[in-house]
Amino acid sequence: MENEKTKYQELIDYIQDRIESGEYVPGQKLPSENEWRIQFGISRQTIRKAISILEGQGLIRRVRGSGTYLCDRRKESLNKCKQVAVITTYVDCYIFPRIIQGIEKQLSERGYSVQISFTNNTLERERSVLLDIISRDDVEGVIVEGTKSGLPNPNILLYQKLIERRIPIVFINTFYPELDVPHVSLDDVKAAHKAVNYLIENGHRNIGAVLKLDDGQGRQRYLGYLQAMYNAGLMVTDSSIIWIDTEEYRQLTYCKDKIMNRIGSCSAFFCYNDEIAFQLISILREKGISVPEQVSVISVDDADLAIHSVVPITTLPHPKEKLGVKAAELLLRMIDTGKKAESYEFDTEVVERSSVMHLPHIF
Repeated sequence: MENEKTKYQELIDYIQDRIESGEYVPGQKLPSENEWRIQFGISRQTIRKAISILEGQGLIRRVRGSGTYLCDRRKESLNKCKQVAVITTYVDCYIFPRIIQGIEKQLSERGYSVQISFTNNTLERERSVLLDIISRDDVEGVIVEGTKSGLPNPNILLYQKLIERRIPIVFINTFYPELDVPHVSLDDVKAAHKAVNYLIENGHRNIGAVLKLDDGQGRQRYLGYLQAMYNAGLMVTDSSIIWIDTEEYRQLTYCKDKIMNRIGSCSAFFCYNDEIAFQLISILREKGISVPEQVSVISVDDADLAIHSVVPITTLPHPKEKLGVKAAELLLRMIDTGKKAESYEFDTEVVERSSVMHLPHIF
């Protein structure tokens, strides 16, 4: 029985590999059962089982009296008005419009329509959007930024239902470790490491951080912060880390007292993103603390806020539109081949502005 399973899976893998490589193209007629039998030395029953599985995945179709053909998923999608669902935490501000622009550009070139939803980073809204997708039959793939990805999520079961229905999913910006689903994101660990290293290279030794605790990026950027500090032999203290949640993130002024209590002897702060850095600079200036003369600030994303801040912010760019394009490319590949794609993480480099002060090195 195990040998039988191995033999039909071998044929499935062979066909899928050639679809992915482009050797087999949409609409192409595939070899006959007899040709497969000679090539692989397997029975017609085994061949038919493999073909049936691939047909169930929508990769091939059998035409009576003619043969077996590779499905033209692009043509079928146009004829059936197939859609891709795009779900982000926010949709009309910060870096999100450019991410969505990249996704739409790539998908529209292939004739897909895009249904955009946003969750406002709430579990209730995410659940509602996922239930809507599950209830329909016109969604061919999903690109999604998970909600509160740094915490356990009851909606994981809904994502699993989509996976069971063979609806391809690509996560953007973050991901849920519980799901074997590809993601496209910034390399958050490396970005944070580079940001903190930049502060260290500019003479800073007491470096704090303002990080988001309920999103996966916050955990990854904390790891990069720790790595940079430990590699430089610098002390990390809990009192220099300011953790905030989604509600506090929207209005950092709620955390004024916590921030001021934790400034301590820190000469610099690494911020979760430009939105946090922008608000932090305003709070510090309101309290009479000058940036960068007394406290330096660096962050991630290179959003418009970084340029228009009263003190232009040194930051590491998020790929934005490129990320959207890459996510759409991965999803289309999964739709075309029926196989899971590999995750992709973008590298980035520091963009220098005015929010970091160079200090003399003291050893």
